[in-house]
Amino acid sequence: MGRKKKKKVNAKAERYAKFHKEKPANTTFVAPDLTPEQMKQRQEDEQKISFFLRRNRNPPTKEISERKMRSKR
Repeated sequence: MGRKKKKKVNAKAERYAKFHKEKPANTTFVAPDLTPEQMKQRQEDEQKISFFLRRNRNPPTKEISERKMRSKR
């Protein structure tokens, strides 16, 4: 069997390792408390967005419409 080679240590990585800071694995996000007026405004905005997303459907492109019409013939 062959001998195992030791991994060569990167001198540059060793030199600059002290500058790398450990980062936490997970971060917690806490939304700020809103005033009643802000909460009402946010709720209205969410309702408008949901209504828009439910009602507004992008029409199919012209090519797709033409292809469907040809296939129905």
